[in-house]
Amino acid sequence: MLYMKLKEKIKGLRIHPLIQVLADNKGNPRTLALIEPLWGIPYNLISPFATLYMYTQGITDVQIGLILSITMVAQVLFSFFGGILSDKLGRKFTTMMGDFFGWTLACLVWAVSNNFWLFLAAALLNCFEQINQTAWYCLLIEDAHPKDLVGIYTWVNIGGLVAIFFAPLSGLFVSSYSIVPVVRVLYILFALTMLTKTLITFRFCHETRQGKIRRAETKGVSILHMLEEYRQLIPGLLKNKSVLKAVAVSVILYITNMVSTNFFGLYVTQRLGLSENFLALFPILNAAVMLIFMVGFQHRMNATKFRIPLWVGLALYAAAALVLILSPANSLGFVLLYVFLAAVAAALVNPRKDALLQLNITPQERARINALIIAATIALSSPFGYLAGWLSSMDRRLPFAFTLLLFITAMLVISRIHEPQVTEKSS
Repeated sequence: MLYMKLKEKIKGLRIHPLIQVLADNKGNPRTLALIEPLWGIPYNLISPFATLYMYTQGITDVQIGLILSITMVAQVLFSFFGGILSDKLGRKFTTMMGDFFGWTLACLVWAVSNNFWLFLAAALLNCFEQINQTAWYCLLIEDAHPKDLVGIYTWVNIGGLVAIFFAPLSGLFVSSYSIVPVVRVLYILFALTMLTKTLITFRFCHETRQGKIRRAETKGVSILHMLEEYRQLIPGLLKNKSVLKAVAVSVILYITNMVSTNFFGLYVTQRLGLSENFLALFPILNAAVMLIFMVGFQHRMNATKFRIPLWVGLALYAAAALVLILSPANSLGFVLLYVFLAAVAAALVNPRKDALLQLNITPQERARINALIIAATIALSSPFGYLAGWLSSMDRRLPFAFTLLLFITAMLVISRIHEPQVTEKSS
């Protein structure tokens, strides 16, 4: 009897819509989704303590914000080259190059950093990740079915979320030793896993059809000439209202994520007075809620509908920010409520905002348009790293009050978008 029930459950899992997405999209989408934990596990081990790692070594709030703003300016330049290199060298090779320089080498520098300049150098190396980002998006979805994009991005999110359950390990090590030596070792681990990820991409991924076409078209074309060609793409991009609205939402979410990533740890430890040990537990709750929602409820929603799910998700983000701002000292319950609301919001928003953007981009120019969008996103966001640091230095609640205003703005933008037309054919 027990065997039969187990067999039925396994059979049910096989026909789960998310499993079908992987079955229908073999090759790059499946490989990249499955190896995402190689980035996600070490990243989530480190991220709760990354800011404190700097702060403990004498880096001030303002200097942290300054590093964010400087590197974001550099990321704009890297983003432009990301589109060009994705076309000239191919999506696969460019992805590998970005992973190696942007993560493997950057993490090695972070591992030995002990002053402002070394932290800045590591962050600048990490800017190579922007080259990777353009190519990676293309490698992930160009040979996939457009109707499956929300499902594919859901799998990418799940790959990162599963990794979060390893986060308590860093908390245990930090409580047993101290932040600096533990984080140094974790950065070395990060470098090794990203090197492994690069090698797996080389072995199991293939160049996309559009990547082969663009590589042939750009053969013999100089990088300088391709930079000049960006000017021809910008007018068309500015006239596309659907893309502009999607970009506006992406910019807002980029800024709010930057604020949360870099100042949440400082807020709950320095203002609310919670123990540093909790920093590794909050991501676990976040991941658990997101996984339950994505696996249990995401497929029950129409994967081709965007406006209402995005609006509800942004409203939950705004509610979460308000809860955090109003949290009294030592209020673990308020912080847990914040994490829960933000997790449900992220489950609704993250897969859809990425899919919405890609569905409104011309496939033939996906690499360079993505590069332009990434560059614009970073450029528009760059002043806000320093602003968030400055606000935090006055009152640690202020960065989150700022995100509350941004979420409300995004809700207004989403209320005016049009649902994209989704076809069954491969993009």
